Amino acid sequence: MAVAPAAVVDPAADTPAIRVRGLVNRFGEQVVHEGLDLDVRRGEILGVVGGSGTGKSVLMRSILGLREPDAGAIEVLGLDARSRDPAQRRAIERHTGVLFQDGALFSSLTVGENVQVPLKEYHGGLPDSLLYELALLKVKLAGLPADAIHKLPAQLSGGMRKRAGLARALALDPPLLFLDEPTAGLDPIGAAAFDRLLLTLQQALGLTVFLITHDLDTLYAICDRVAVLADRKVVTCAPLAEVERFDHPWVQEYFHGPRARAARATREAN
Repeated sequence: MAVAPAAVVDPAADTPAIRVRGLVNRFGEQVVHEGLDLDVRRGEILGVVGGSGTGKSVLMRSILGLREPDAGAIEVLGLDARSRDPAQRRAIERHTGVLFQDGALFSSLTVGENVQVPLKEYHGGLPDSLLYELALLKVKLAGLPADAIHKLPAQLSGGMRKRAGLARALALDPPLLFLDEPTAGLDPIGAAAFDRLLLTLQQALGLTVFLITHDLDTLYAICDRVAVLADRKVVTCAPLAEVERFDHPWVQEYFHGPRARAARATREAN
């Protein structure tokens, strides 16, 4: 049975935006996740952190349906993300936007054409003039100048490519946004500007954001809660003040080193 899209975006829904239970991911004999549980609340920015090899991107890909986990249950916006029902899968895809670490833009398409890809897929038949206006709106929403719509990704700076990827992720006005290391490779000023943009968009549009990052400044600047991946699971998921006190070696090293102290000082100064 097809799932009505309205059920996905019901603002009164009291279920988590994302609910993961008992997730298992293996690569051969390597177990990345074992019995992982996680809830992402509607309307929050959740930062996801963890050491190398803890499977942050694997978790995101499992939630998005890009990787079939070995076991576990995943719900996205109240729907079964592991369902094989094409209508249900399409309903989830229609209401999620994704910004991969490298932007994943089509190099042969202009920024505007990149943004139009999901619009054409889900709203086929729209006139070219309307597609252009919608793409221009998203380009501006992502903080790019209007003339960027005509440029190829290779003609943009790293920060502008990130914003172009964000514009495409927002093309369908999704309530749920996934970001994989969005500030990686950006200088501190560019990273801080991207953080401010993301927070503004989240508050203005009521987005739920699943944010993988290593950037401590980002965690302290915009995240409502932080989920820490270690020991093949989420060992803690809480506001930063609670995470900082969590008794785990990696957590203590990560959140009490000199970079974390500097990030806290910046937050307190602002």
